[in-house]
Amino acid sequence: MAPDTNAAQRGSMDLLRFATAGSVDDGKSTLIGRLLLDSKAIFEDQLEAVEATSHSKGYDYTDLALLTDGLRSEREQGITIDVAYRYFSTARRKFIIGDAPGHEQYTRNMVTAASSADAAVVLVDATKLRWSGDSEASESHTLLPQTRRHSLLVNLLRVPSVVFAINKLDAVPDAARAFGNIRRALEAFARSAGITVTAIVPVSALNGNNVVDAAPGWADYQGPGLLQILEALPSTPSEADTPLAFPVQWVEKFSSSADTDKGRRVFWGRVATGSVAPGQQVAVLPGGQTATVVQVLDHTRQSGPVAAGRSAGIVLDREVDVSRGDWLLAHDGDKPLFEATQNLRATIAWLDEEPLVEGRTYWAVHGHRWVKARVARITHRLDVHTLARDAAGSLETNAIGEVELVLQAPIAQLPYHQSRTLGALVLVDTASHRTAGAALLH
Repeated sequence: MAPDTNAAQRGSMDLLRFATAGSVDDGKSTLIGRLLLDSKAIFEDQLEAVEATSHSKGYDYTDLALLTDGLRSEREQGITIDVAYRYFSTARRKFIIGDAPGHEQYTRNMVTAASSADAAVVLVDATKLRWSGDSEASESHTLLPQTRRHSLLVNLLRVPSVVFAINKLDAVPDAARAFGNIRRALEAFARSAGITVTAIVPVSALNGNNVVDAAPGWADYQGPGLLQILEALPSTPSEADTPLAFPVQWVEKFSSSADTDKGRRVFWGRVATGSVAPGQQVAVLPGGQTATVVQVLDHTRQSGPVAAGRSAGIVLDREVDVSRGDWLLAHDGDKPLFEATQNLRATIAWLDEEPLVEGRTYWAVHGHRWVKARVARITHRLDVHTLARDAAGSLETNAIGEVELVLQAPIAQLPYHQSRTLGALVLVDTASHRTAGAALLH
């Protein structure tokens, strides 16, 4: 039997993770449904079920958003609440899509989707904007606050590629004019906010224009379709050039082992930065003990080095005090390669209903480690409309600002622009255990 060369090709294809963003009801779920449908990533019975549901609701079209809005409450309300992850592939690439909520109430879910994304597709609903005015009059094309907020968050989260998709241009009388004016408004906003824009493309998620197949000349646009853009985007490189940092998620014990040449436990987790191989010296944070790696297991329990972004099991040359939440960090003789600190400056996206105030204490989650953190100072709040940095004594829900934190115990950190893992904290309310904010370290 001849080998399945197509299967081999699919197995070696690059993977792109991208998240959708934008204001509520801008068409994010419909866009993803169109991508799934036109790339033949759904089964006939799924499509039939969606068509039947659409008909029962009295629609004269197939509501493709139903392919991603899986929660009952979402289907009833017609909005996305949770993050829905979907997989599809083309002849050129594999994709994992995070369909993030657009409603302000669920901004934390959008942050979750974007934090691990290689790219973000920010949708803009042309029917909600005053696109028909003079192209020089910015007030005629004011972007929605949530479009601005999601774009700023995507930029803060260091998502490498940002694509603006101007949707519902099929529902305006002059698609070309609307696209041109809204595109200029987006470009002006991006320049002011320091956002590098990969592409701006006109689409109709409902009809499929410029989603999977390009529609040359539609809306006076001659560029590639959205899927063609996504197929060409780079994946986020692993942080393999940074020294090893390994957050311990689980400790496996071999109680029956009689081997005294190495420790009797395997420390499992995902390599955050660098790579791990036998012979490396590591230090334990917070304990400070040092040891040497004698064995590394991959996710299939095969021995061999493991690079950043992959799961690994690490066995040390001796028994040391290591538990869930601790970090194994690269160590060069007597010289630690990471600076542990308790005083941090961070940009924060505040997500809790209770405002952030100076002096309050939260749990700071770094990797799998929980440390008490006190808000020493709120430096400023970012105005999402003007991009001005305003003085503030508190940060309300969905506000973006800069804060100074004092931790109860030191952590090994890097600036977020160097490491998404070492440079990020999640603040958790100590009483309710709600996720309160996402902090990006400077």
